[in-house]
Amino acid sequence: MGKGGKSHQEGEENMAAWLVGLNTLKIQPFKLPPLGPHDVRVRMKAVGICGSDVHFLKTLRLADFVVKEPMVIGHECAGIIEEIGSEVKNLVPGDRVALEPGIGCWRCDLCKEGRYNICPDMKFFATPPVHGSLARQVVHPADLCFKLPDNLSLEEGAMCEPLSVAVHACRRANIGPETNVLVMGAGPIGLVTLLAARAFGAPRIVVVDVDDYRLSVANNLGADGVVKVSTNMQDIPQEVERICEMMGAVGVHVTFDCAGFNKTMSTALSATRAGGRVCLVGLGHNEMTVPLTPAAAREVDIIGIFRYKNTWPLCIELLRSGKIDVKPLITHRFGFSQKEVEEAFETSARGGDAIKVMFNL
Repeated sequence: MGKGGKSHQEGEENMAAWLVGLNTLKIQPFKLPPLGPHDVRVRMKAVGICGSDVHFLKTLRLADFVVKEPMVIGHECAGIIEEIGSEVKNLVPGDRVALEPGIGCWRCDLCKEGRYNICPDMKFFATPPVHGSLARQVVHPADLCFKLPDNLSLEEGAMCEPLSVAVHACRRANIGPETNVLVMGAGPIGLVTLLAARAFGAPRIVVVDVDDYRLSVANNLGADGVVKVSTNMQDIPQEVERICEMMGAVGVHVTFDCAGFNKTMSTALSATRAGGRVCLVGLGHNEMTVPLTPAAAREVDIIGIFRYKNTWPLCIELLRSGKIDVKPLITHRFGFSQKEVEEAFETSARGGDAIKVMFNL
């Protein structure tokens, strides 16, 4: 995707936020690829910071993905169409769109089965070596740009990306009106999972976290109960007891582990009723030591999820209809100067009262 240059607009340089080294972001020129017949050029307007963006900034790696050369950061995004390719029929310049950041190969068996999210050749914004979307403009396939209805803001469009993770998890775990849900972790993904599970019909949802502020946000978003826990493995039995008391006699049908640590996964496996499901959403640890045998003896199924597939139309409809409101999750907003980009990432990394940090370009 090139290393810098001019945009299509009156010789103005297209600028982007580049991850150039450990804890170092620089706004530098970003040369766009030529517009293909099925592509669109989008002027970015709203870009959110994800935990994975912060992780790349702090460590230059995430799981097996390693940043070996400068990379444009960002993947939660929405903007306005500026130019369309010759074969694009469904979008016109001026349309406001939310972008799905991953491009499958469409040749492998997984893509052909519709499971393009686990395509081995997936090209995903801001996942090395692919550049991201924290830029003035990007070029992207038109069929991964979804038109926003008039009653949705561009910020809500950008929130379709984290919401898609939750929607995909709820689909994989078969959430419905007879499914009591436990959510481990009240960070951004845990909170959108709470909202999605409710929209899918879950009658009772309990949220667990170590942080009082985040639990208060979960409460305000409609959790039926919240449980504050410790980081100490020894506390699991008492904490499971409290979770089960709060959930009631029927118990936990599905637990979403939105953190992915030994402690959260062990708690999830212990708290979920016999015959239930645990869905691993957060990938905090590469390897875990968890009580699998007792869970297997109770036929607790473990489901993994990775990103999402075919979720944007449903996310947009859930937001348009008011079944889900993501606006309270956007806690901090920044512009697109060098100073503000640095401040925004510091704010997101610090946590505290920052849930979703959003750039307005």
